Amino acid sequence: MVGTARQTMRELIIHTPDGRIRPVPLQADRIMLGRSSTNELCYADDAGLSRQHLAIERAGDQWTLRDLGSKNGTLLNGNRIASPQTLRPGDRITAGHLTIEYREAGTATPAAPAPVSANTVIFVEGADTGVPAGTTQATSLAGILAGGPDQIKAEVIDPDRYMRALVRAGTQLNEHQSLDQLFQLIMELAIETVGAARGVLMTLEGEELVVRASRGQGFHISTRVRDVVMKEKQSLLIGDVFSDRAFMDRMSIVEQQIRSILAVPLQTEERVTGLIYLDSPHFVHPFTREDLSLLTVMANVAATRIEHARLTEVEQAEKMLARDLGQAAEIQQKLLPTSAPDVPGLDLAGFNLPCRTVGGDYYDYLPSADGRVALLVADVSGKGMPAALLMSSLQARAQILFDPPDNLAARVTKLNRAICQNCPGNRFITFFIGVIDPVTGEMTYCNAGHNPPVLVRSDGSVEHLEGGGMILGIFPAAVFEEQSCRLNEGDVVALFSDGVTEATQPGLDDEFGEDRLAQIVGEQRTQSAQAMLDCVNERLVQWIGGAPQADDITLVVAKRVPIPN
Repeated sequence: MVGTARQTMRELIIHTPDGRIRPVPLQADRIMLGRSSTNELCYADDAGLSRQHLAIERAGDQWTLRDLGSKNGTLLNGNRIASPQTLRPGDRITAGHLTIEYREAGTATPAAPAPVSANTVIFVEGADTGVPAGTTQATSLAGILAGGPDQIKAEVIDPDRYMRALVRAGTQLNEHQSLDQLFQLIMELAIETVGAARGVLMTLEGEELVVRASRGQGFHISTRVRDVVMKEKQSLLIGDVFSDRAFMDRMSIVEQQIRSILAVPLQTEERVTGLIYLDSPHFVHPFTREDLSLLTVMANVAATRIEHARLTEVEQAEKMLARDLGQAAEIQQKLLPTSAPDVPGLDLAGFNLPCRTVGGDYYDYLPSADGRVALLVADVSGKGMPAALLMSSLQARAQILFDPPDNLAARVTKLNRAICQNCPGNRFITFFIGVIDPVTGEMTYCNAGHNPPVLVRSDGSVEHLEGGGMILGIFPAAVFEEQSCRLNEGDVVALFSDGVTEATQPGLDDEFGEDRLAQIVGEQRTQSAQAMLDCVNERLVQWIGGAPQADDITLVVAKRVPIPN
């Protein structure tokens, strides 16, 4: 009997910067990855990826990796690929901020053990399908409040104690204090009010319950109790744990000698934001129906106060952030040129507009004593304050390193090593420097993974200043190359960030593009550098049609003109 060999299934394990792991079975014959939504694997927020970055393709019984002409390249086991490469199990692919492992399906990925804290709350799975019966009682905030004072009197044995406790809680909770202090105060009030031995207060952060305050440690809480409180908005009292079979079977609870349990939701109107859990051992008095009702209403007061404190802290933080960002924007604008230098033989103009208060784009002019001028443009990955901080660091290094602007390849190599030592692992910088001699028109340049500048000749023909090396901040041993060209009178070179060429129209995936930029510069090449820059900005605004700016925009235009006699 002749058998057919079963083909081994392969998969990709994608590791993202936030620590998440995504397995992707290789079932289709071709899988594309990039920022565009047209890819099977779309990572729109990864600024290190091109719109169509790479493809994994089936080749018989094997799979190959192909780079799709991406700007920052694709690495296979640390080496940049220039042609399709056959993948082998265990290979690691680097693209943008992603690390991708190629392996046989089903191979175990080791997980780091989670640290165990003495105050960790452990939710104990139970076999019971409902709330334990026995001595268990339930109520709800809605049920208590719906009946008004009469319902409260029916719920409690001592109305005076009830009201005194609520007045005391309201008075103390209204005092100004931080959230951490507020959580601890609520915990202490709850324990003292019902005479509990210990307790824990937890709030819902996203989809996870987080411990905010506690007295005691090693809490074991039934998942069914948790779900009834959080999802069904019910307050629970288990008067005698040993009378409920579901709890008698939970040795983790029995071993702690827990006798009585209270669990109530932190609830504001219809929204549950957390829970308070209290318990007492056998030698402390059991909780009562009065305790349950009192703690339920007190938790409502506490939840309202927590939300108010959160909103106050958020408002204060937003005011401080707005003030700090305003000052940071002012400082950053002073780091960029206020005007272009007067260089005989060159007409220069530059422009920068961050998409947020501060940005990660950088441009500069560095005139030399011999009459040459260096033009610099860079783009730090990401946006906002982190990108702005890296931009300011780059500016300080560049102004020192390129004085004078000779041996560009060696100096960019040195700049890359310095950035690699200080740049976070999820950040990088694209960088271009071009040095123009206005007398001879010679331009030497080095491009570190940046958009190739557009060179429009006086006759309207277009060239792109390709070559140089990879982006800064990834590999300390990266090697860079210096290139050169010659500008004749009337020639124009435009340096730009991808915020210009990747600007899209509202609701469409169509980019402004390098061809459109080159066309506009070509049409306006007889005008001044400032006029060309203004025209590009005007057309760019028309293109995005009033939509919010998606990325920082930087544009520098240099035109060679006759040197005055």
